[in-house]
Amino acid sequence: ECISVFRSFKSYRSGELVRSNEQDRYGMGNTLYIGSLKSEVYFCIYEKDYEQYVKYDIPIEDTKIKNRFEIRLKNERAYYAVRDLLTYHDAERTAFDIINRYMRFADREVEKRRSEWQTNEKWAYFIGSDRGRLKLTTKPEPYTLTRTLNWISRQVAPTWKVLEKIDSKNGTTYLKDILDHAKLTERHKKLIEQQTTSTEEMITETED
Repeated sequence: ECISVFRSFKSYRSGELVRSNEQDRYGMGNTLYIGSLKSEVYFCIYEKDYEQYVKYDIPIEDTKIKNRFEIRLKNERAYYAVRDLLTYHDAERTAFDIINRYMRFADREVEKRRSEWQTNEKWAYFIGSDRGRLKLTTKPEPYTLTRTLNWISRQVAPTWKVLEKIDSKNGTTYLKDILDHAKLTERHKKLIEQQTTSTEEMITETED
């Protein structure tokens, strides 16, 4: 069952005119809209293999991409998605954090509330592990160490390792130079403070 902050769902079946026989699986395509098409954010899921067949006459079984999941944004919602993308330079992270914020599929458990239902295994595989929830609003997302470590692990670590090996073999100092010239923003400084200040110190500072 789909659990979502969206209240609107629309399903369309198209392609009846492509072939007269509706029993022919090539003659039908399905599109699911999650969210209102008039809103600033909604999802569109459709059969990409069918689209390729209609446009380019590519047999469905030969199409590598079977389904397509589109995140459609505009105005303020698009702005905050782009801001997140420019901050982390990780399209996968931005996309899946948006999806994870607005919907998930869960297995129904009669004796539990919907919010407590276990996420469906196939959906969990699709969405991936350790995903955040990106709210596309004026309220900024929390800048946490976990999110930073996940981003570094996926996007930075491989290149970092390459530079480390180059420095080691060539006697260069690329990594040191990069770190020496790196400038910390107020968000970075706040994160350092959060991760290095003990509870006792925070209580003492508050009392002072």
